[in-house]
Amino acid sequence: MDTFMQAAFEEAEKGLQTGGIPIGSVLVHRDRIIGRGHNRRVQQGNPILHAEMDALANAGRQPVSVYRESTLYTTLSPCAMCTGAILLYQIPRVVIGENRTFLGEEELLRSRGISVEVRNDPDCIRLMSRFIETHPELWGEDIGV
Repeated sequence: MDTFMQAAFEEAEKGLQTGGIPIGSVLVHRDRIIGRGHNRRVQQGNPILHAEMDALANAGRQPVSVYRESTLYTTLSPCAMCTGAILLYQIPRVVIGENRTFLGEEELLRSRGISVEVRNDPDCIRLMSRFIETHPELWGEDIGV
């Protein structure tokens, strides 16, 4: 696991340790993390606080030129909401830890010219698989089932 995916994975672990859903994300600009976050829907009672949204919020206001030169790393395939944010801010590259436990809107990203790399990292798969198995109701709530 490279440095940036490791940072996203550490965010996912933070989410789990604080009673939430183990998904993490980091926004990287010019080989530097400018925003990091994890899914905090449960902890904050906020339905839109997915990991990618948290990382973007924690990056603060950025000019579009920064987003256009950035890469978003996320431990899980992005949902429709997070995909919309990626498209809105014109982030050109998304690196995904895994998409076996949940397949998000990768095809939409690709269709809009976004570079999508799926790693299917065993640690990311294991973390989400265990969570889904032990917390199916919470997971269903997060993805709208």
